[in-house]
Amino acid sequence: MTTAELYEILRCRSEVFVCEQNCDYQDMDGLDKWSTHLFIGDERCVRAYLRVIDPGVKVECGAIGRVLTMKEFRGQGLARPLLMEAIRIAKSKSDKIEIEAQAYLRNFYRSLGFVETSDVFMLDGIEHISMVLE
Repeated sequence: MTTAELYEILRCRSEVFVCEQNCDYQDMDGLDKWSTHLFIGDERCVRAYLRVIDPGVKVECGAIGRVLTMKEFRGQGLARPLLMEAIRIAKSKSDKIEIEAQAYLRNFYRSLGFVETSDVFMLDGIEHISMVLE
């Protein structure tokens, strides 16, 4: 990953998760160093992004997080192929994948095979749900 790509990814994460969702939290949480970063776009414009966190870093198994599609590109079907590639990568490292999904997206994650493992809980002021794919 180039410095320009990293900058654009971090800019987009801040735009979506901090500014757009009006959420004060520490985005750069130390997990990026042990993650595979996937994105659609280039160093000038990230359209969609996520990270696949290695097993044993955040949870015992693999994890997927920071899933986003930039506002101007939503509804174009970018998240599904990105998540399918993330699942392929995570499954190559672990038999189980955990996510903390925003609750309103539960049906989308169900369509990819994830099942709920918790009730709705608040995380950084936003309703989330834990889900797993085995």
